Amino acid sequence: MRKRDHNVLTNAASLLVCGLLAGVVVAAAAFPAVAMSGLAAKAGAQTFGALPKELTVARAPQISYLLASDGKTPLATMYDENRRDVKLPDIAPVMQKAIIAAEDHDFYKHNGVDLNGVARAFVNNQSGTSSQQGASTLTMQYVRLAIAYSATHPADVVAATEDTSARKLREMRYAIQIDKEFSKDEILERYLNIASFGNGAYGIYAASQVYFGKPPSKLKLEEAAMLAGMVKAPTTNDPTTRSGRPLALDRRNYVIDNMVKIGAIGQQEADAAKAAPMVVKDKRTPNGCVSTNEKGWGFFCDYFYRWWMQQETFGSTTYDRERRLKSGGYTIITTLDAQAQRGADKAVRKAKKEGAKEAAMVAVVEPGTGRVRALAVNRSFKIDDPKNPKNKISSDPAKAKKKIRGNYPNTVNPLLTGGQGITGYQAGSTFKIFTIVAALEKGIPLGYTINAQQRFKSEYIIDSSSPAACPGTHFYCPTNSTGKAGGPLNMWSAFSQSTNTYFVPLQQQVGAENVVDAAKRLGIQFRAANDAKFAGTKDSAHQWGAFTLGVSQTTPLELANAYATLAADGKYCEPIPVQEIKDPEGNKLDIAKPRCEKRVSTEVARAAVDAARCPVGDNSSTSKCGDSRTARQVKTTVKAPVAGKSGTTDSEKTAALVAMTKQYAVAGIMADPDWPQTNVKMKHNQPDGINPPVIETLRDAMEGKDRINFEPPGRKISEGDQRSIPSVTCQDLNSAKSRINGAGFEAVVSDIKVTSNCPPGTAAGTSPEGRTIKGGVVTIQVSSGGGTTPGTATPGGGPAAPPGTGRPPGRPRG
Repeated sequence: MRKRDHNVLTNAASLLVCGLLAGVVVAAAAFPAVAMSGLAAKAGAQTFGALPKELTVARAPQISYLLASDGKTPLATMYDENRRDVKLPDIAPVMQKAIIAAEDHDFYKHNGVDLNGVARAFVNNQSGTSSQQGASTLTMQYVRLAIAYSATHPADVVAATEDTSARKLREMRYAIQIDKEFSKDEILERYLNIASFGNGAYGIYAASQVYFGKPPSKLKLEEAAMLAGMVKAPTTNDPTTRSGRPLALDRRNYVIDNMVKIGAIGQQEADAAKAAPMVVKDKRTPNGCVSTNEKGWGFFCDYFYRWWMQQETFGSTTYDRERRLKSGGYTIITTLDAQAQRGADKAVRKAKKEGAKEAAMVAVVEPGTGRVRALAVNRSFKIDDPKNPKNKISSDPAKAKKKIRGNYPNTVNPLLTGGQGITGYQAGSTFKIFTIVAALEKGIPLGYTINAQQRFKSEYIIDSSSPAACPGTHFYCPTNSTGKAGGPLNMWSAFSQSTNTYFVPLQQQVGAENVVDAAKRLGIQFRAANDAKFAGTKDSAHQWGAFTLGVSQTTPLELANAYATLAADGKYCEPIPVQEIKDPEGNKLDIAKPRCEKRVSTEVARAAVDAARCPVGDNSSTSKCGDSRTARQVKTTVKAPVAGKSGTTDSEKTAALVAMTKQYAVAGIMADPDWPQTNVKMKHNQPDGINPPVIETLRDAMEGKDRINFEPPGRKISEGDQRSIPSVTCQDLNSAKSRINGAGFEAVVSDIKVTSNCPPGTAAGTSPEGRTIKGGVVTIQVSSGGGTTPGTATPGGGPAAPPGTGRPPGRPRG
């Protein structure tokens, strides 16, 4: 757009004179003897007139800023060149005057080329003096930089900066055109935003921050003069080096004197500025995820970076995407919740020191949006310095023998999110939630009872040499970690106390392939080769008997998002680290919007959450949890409606806990990423276990937030088809068992006798009594005589265990 009118005669004269001078310059360079001949001038004018006039200017690389979800808290900065364009009104007037005094006294007088300056430079340079003069105006300097930044090939960059007459001619031609198209203030603004000031500072905004820690609008006279003096030779005049400091001071004072000469300041101002000490901060702008604003935020930043690199919106190749991020000048409001992140950082480091081989990992996801609110682990996000390593020898014995160092305390591996060789960790019984979902989808209600023995002989075929095989067979025989039978349990009570011999038969009934499918729909990815093999087909998944016990690998992020999907009434949202992205012009990109779809019905999701309230000490009006809660302290600490589940693997090589409200799903896993077969026992409730970091993270995230209750499930999905249990009091056990089976229930005879008025050895009653679900387990209580008939029934056909079988809450297992 044309910004300023020029006198036509003046423009024509400029072109003519520049052409003549150009011929002289070219001739002087090649044939000094004929430099002033008319032939040279004519040839130069023709050459100059034939040069292109239109200069295509690409935007110079801009720094991208990452902010926390509040849009204010700095997270990180990423750049190839530390530059942020600013408008001229945001640059102190004294800085504008200083750069003119340093580089182009007649900037506001000439039309892009200083004809007098060209003539002076020619005469001086032909005089044989050792001092060579240039004639580049500020506009010509801008042209040179713009050509270099717009180059698409390295050779073009060289051509834009090489010291040749051809380059000078091109700059003159473009400068005249630029001066016609833009106002002087616009040219000055563009120059100040593109010039290099050394120490990784490009443009006046970065320079002002790096050297003085302030925006360019706040620059003082002496500061502006120093910066203006640097553009001529940023490396030589570097005030942060011993050799460059005196040169920078001399150059600063030279600029101040020139400001007096052009009338920009008075002598008194100049004297005061020259007397001021030259104080610089030398604070380079942090770059990348190893230099986040707060120490523990590097893993979230890295997750964002990896997400960005996967988005085709930012380019067809990873190279293009990285260039867009580091030069596009984006303002990116991430999903990081500073309150939740700080709570998580504090909690994981409280549980385990950075130097511990155990990694305490916590991920926080917002249900209904997939926004990742926090990622924390007791590690430092940095590359261990090979010259001065701080990492300890690997905990893996095979690597330790070779003196290979481990990934603690320093690592840049995506421990929490997976990828780059990180396939995840076993999360134990947290996976039982997928069996609940699959069972509910098959029409099996929460109230469905199974008589959970200490050992269950399944139909799953495994290697007969496996310790999990039934003795002398090739059938999978899981047991309970408590070493006891669970008795008649429903989904609420079985999930609450994490009974293996309830969930394996339940999985067998609904089909392991359907349980695996539920896990996939909720976001579990099966990165490990063996897991992917099992999950690959329905046939292979059908024989995955141990799947419900959490033998598959996952990450804290996947686990948190899976549970978050249920908290959001079955709406799955792809985990995302951004909530708003703006380009330099302030335009918002659609890519930051949540990507969600319904994957589980609302009723099924609400029923699954209702069961998940039991393990963490909570329950709804419909729940029948029983007494044993594996992580009851979640409710008492968070003081909000909560749901979740703990999990432990064989030999306690990993420990996991998920705890969530309607606003946050927090998943934690404690494991040794360097050596999965660790001989260290991972803990739960102890101060150095996984439970405290998860619970404290959720507590801190919920501070100041509303307490929103979970919607209870409907009666049908909770209780199913309820039928009346026939009375068998005082009948012989065979008759009682036959009658109950004949009514459509599964009759089980208790091995514990109770006092009653019935003859010893006969049926004293049933548990439950009254009504229960069709096909459910009904326990026949055996009389020992000598008393009254016990009232052991639970109203509504609940999961009451036979008297005397209650167990105190055990520590989290399974």
